[in-house]
Amino acid sequence: MKNFLLLILVSFGFLHSNAQSPCTDGRYASDVFSDVTLTSDIEFGQNATWTGGQYALKLDFYEPEGDTETERPLLIWVHGGSFIGGDKTDFDMVTFSERFAKKGYACASINYRLGFFPIDSANAVKAVVRATQDLRAAIRYFYKDKQTNNQYKIDTNRIFIGGSSAGAITALHVGYLDDACEIEDYLDGPTIDALGGIEGTSGNPGYSSNVQGVINGCGALARYSWMEAGDIPLCSFHGTADGVVTYNRGIVNPGIPLMYLDGSRMLHERACALGVEEYFYTYEGAGHVPYASDAALMNLTVNFIRDFLVLQLGCSETPLQPENEPSEEAILYAIDDCDGNPVNEICASAEIVQINEADFTIYPNPSNGDLTVDAAYQFNTIRIFNLQGQILKVQETSTSGMNLDLSVFENGSYLIQLESNNGMVSKTLKFQLIK
Repeated sequence: MKNFLLLILVSFGFLHSNAQSPCTDGRYASDVFSDVTLTSDIEFGQNATWTGGQYALKLDFYEPEGDTETERPLLIWVHGGSFIGGDKTDFDMVTFSERFAKKGYACASINYRLGFFPIDSANAVKAVVRATQDLRAAIRYFYKDKQTNNQYKIDTNRIFIGGSSAGAITALHVGYLDDACEIEDYLDGPTIDALGGIEGTSGNPGYSSNVQGVINGCGALARYSWMEAGDIPLCSFHGTADGVVTYNRGIVNPGIPLMYLDGSRMLHERACALGVEEYFYTYEGAGHVPYASDAALMNLTVNFIRDFLVLQLGCSETPLQPENEPSEEAILYAIDDCDGNPVNEICASAEIVQINEADFTIYPNPSNGDLTVDAAYQFNTIRIFNLQGQILKVQETSTSGMNLDLSVFENGSYLIQLESNNGMVSKTLKFQLIK
C-alpha cells in the first residue's frame, strides 16, 4: 500500500453510466431495492458450549425483495457483546444487513456460542476460538448450499465477513489466523485439538471457509503479525477514544484484564508495511462502536463499507482527488502514514515461548509492600491493576526477575501481568497487600 492519503468516494454521481463494472446500473453502490426479505433462524450448524451442552447455531438471512440475480455477493455479519452477550438481531447488525440488502447484497447475521468461565486469559481465548469456528461453519454453509441446492444464489467468490467489537475480533481471526500453531502461545496443542482445531466441528465439514475480505468495526487481532503479505483486503473503522477495544494496542474490555490485543491502528500499520490492501477510517475522539448510537456516523460507516466493497467487486469509478475538497460528510479516508513494523511469523513450535502460570511466580503473597517477581523467561513490562482493571503501575525492565516496591499502595487485592520480550502476555495473578 502506498504511503499517501487514500480517498474513497462517496457520491452516487461518481458512477459513470458507461462503466463496464458491477456498478453500471447502480447496484451495490446505491439503494436499487426498496424492500428486504428476511428469513429468520436458519440453522447452519451446532456444537458444544463451554458448559458441555449442545447449541443450535442460527442465522438470519436478508435479501433484496424480488431480486432475480443468481450470483450475489454475500456479507456475513457477526454481533458484538464481549463473547458473553449480544445477538444476531442487535441494532447495528440489522442495520448493516438491511442497508446492504437494499443495495443488492445478500446478508447473513449469525449467532455463535457465547460465554466462558472462570474469567481468565485462557478461557477468553477459547471463547474467541469457538466464535471463529462457528463463523467458519456459517461460511461453509453457503459454500455447501452453492454446490447442492443453490437456494441462496450466492457467488462464493465474493463472500465478505465482518462485525462490531467481539464480532469484528471474530472476523479478523477468521481472516488472518490461518494456522493452529499461531495460537499455541495462548493454548497448548491438546487444548486446541480438543476444541476442534482452527476449522472446528460446528457444521458443514468438507467445504471451504475462504472469504474475500474482512470488515472490522472497532475490533482487534491478538497479534498484528498474523497478518501476512498476500492476505485478503481489510476495511477498518475505529474510534480513538475506544475504552473497550483499544484503537492501538492494549487490554480488551477494561475491568476484566484478560489479554492485550492489537487494535485497528496497529493493523493499519501492519497492512501498510506489507502491502496488504486496507482501508481505514478513524472516528476522532469517539468511543466504542459509535455508529450504533449515532445516525450520522452510521450513514458515514455504511458509505465507507460500501466504497470498500464496490472496489472489491471490480467497479471502475474514479475516486475523488484531494483538490476536489468534498464535504466532511462525503469524504472517507485512510490514515496517510505508513510506519508499521512487520514481524515475520514463526510457526515452529520449538521457537514458541510458552507462558503459563507455572512459569511466573510472585512472593510473598500476601506482601507487606515488597513483592518479588520470578519468571522462567525474560520479560520487558510489568503491569499492576486494581480489581476494576485500572492500570496502577507500569514498569519497564529487561529481566526474568525483580523486586517491586509497592509500599505506596493501600492495603487490598491487586492483579499483576507480565509481557515478554516477544509481546506475549502472561496470565493474571492476584496478590494481596497487608502492611
